[in-house]
Amino acid sequence: MDSAAAAPHFVHPPTTTGLDNRKVAIWAFIGSECMLFASLISTYLIYKGRSVTGPFPHEACNPPQCAVALKPILNIPVTSASTFVLLMSSLFMVLALEAVENKGKAGYEGIRGSSKFWLMATAILGATFLGFQAFEFTSFVHEGLTIRTNLFGSSFFTLTGFHGAHVTVGVLWLLTLFAIDMRRGLGPKDALIVDICALYWHFVDVVWIAIFTLVYLIK
Repeated sequence: MDSAAAAPHFVHPPTTTGLDNRKVAIWAFIGSECMLFASLISTYLIYKGRSVTGPFPHEACNPPQCAVALKPILNIPVTSASTFVLLMSSLFMVLALEAVENKGKAGYEGIRGSSKFWLMATAILGATFLGFQAFEFTSFVHEGLTIRTNLFGSSFFTLTGFHGAHVTVGVLWLLTLFAIDMRRGLGPKDALIVDICALYWHFVDVVWIAIFTLVYLIK
């Protein structure tokens, strides 16, 4: 008998945590990202209210304090809509993972079992959130707020810009999974790679909840 054929199928030994190495890696990465965003949020809060010149996030500025009248620059209704979109994308990500894990099982026919549909829907909602952010950034620049204008502008654009970059990575990741699903299909054996993407996506959403609360809602 051929020795190669007789050799047992190689299975990676479990880690001490009982988790796959890839899942341990994504948790370690998320931990490091938590420290990054904690430092960015802390910087924003430290400099909050210390800008000498406007525009300001929540407070209006009128002459003689300012050369021209400035209204509060944050648009809470628009950002609330974008926040809702991002939170809905987390729900769609859960449904995408469920569809992959249960593909072929009874009760998962049609849309419910279509991982392609849920992956693309999640990516579209993520891209919609980025569209809201691009609109917000553009309107701020038109109103005189840039990353160089004041302390608020510097800390705000850095914090939300980094988050937007993370969302962009997530959208590209989702589109990659969608392309794989279109090419060969994703099934229960692929659940781990979709789960890892889901962990990253949920992390991005949780970070935005913290940013939205601390930056937009708390004056």
